[in-house]
Amino acid sequence: MSEHAKRKNKSWAQADYLVRRYLLPRLGKLNANAIMRKDIRAAIGRIASPTVANQVRASASAIFTWGIKMEVVTQNPCRGVERNATKSRERILSDAEIPLFWAAFTDTAGKSVGSALKTVLLTGQRPGEVKRHEHISDGWWTLPGAPDPKIGWPGTKNGMSHRVWLPEAVRAYVGSDNSGFVFAGARGGLAGDLGLAMRDICTRFGVKEKVTPHDLRRTHGSTITRLGFGRDAMNRIQNHKEGGIADVYDRHKYEIENRRVMEAAANHILALAERRPEADTVIRGRF
Repeated sequence: MSEHAKRKNKSWAQADYLVRRYLLPRLGKLNANAIMRKDIRAAIGRIASPTVANQVRASASAIFTWGIKMEVVTQNPCRGVERNATKSRERILSDAEIPLFWAAFTDTAGKSVGSALKTVLLTGQRPGEVKRHEHISDGWWTLPGAPDPKIGWPGTKNGMSHRVWLPEAVRAYVGSDNSGFVFAGARGGLAGDLGLAMRDICTRFGVKEKVTPHDLRRTHGSTITRLGFGRDAMNRIQNHKEGGIADVYDRHKYEIENRRVMEAAANHILALAERRPEADTVIRGRF
């Protein structure tokens, strides 16, 4: 972890969790060179989610690849273990589901985890990137593209710095502290597992098509396009890397436009969450 993963993998914390949760209980007592392909297959074969199984396989493969470079092991037993076939998720919350999940965030998820999930839904940012108070100033949440090991910041997924406006409702959740984790647990570390909280909510309310924290981000993005702001606005706000010559020549920051989009999307989602009638009559325009 310290010699490789934290330096090379921005999602090292997730990989560390997967290794400890799914690999160490079955493989931790074996000699590394004795681990065979069948052991890897057996370890990931017990994982119900195809996506999680693929992530665990990738984490294991990264460990053995590093081990070969360091001359600790001689082979990577993950080679030849096929990935599970997966398809792109299309899940978003329906208008009827939003108030159900919003109430669950308030009543059952716990204060820190519930506030984190609300923030993901109202801002559309990646669940793993809404973390640090140091990045918040004057209503803007600035997510540096580069890692900052001193505070444990891994950098954004695409390596590009990103500045997102915090709607008025969200500022009440993030508080006014100027350092540390925004959504902290009882001991000051990060709040609990957002994915686990979502699974518990789905189980409790009998939601057949499960919802993940990333589906909340997808719901926010779909709200932006639904309100007529367009896909370009959604890509800007969700920090999707578009590339091409346009990125070179277009240096406009879109701050005024992004503020308008963020407030409109948050107000629409809140109106649905609180079952307000204006949710059905949203009109966007330039005034």
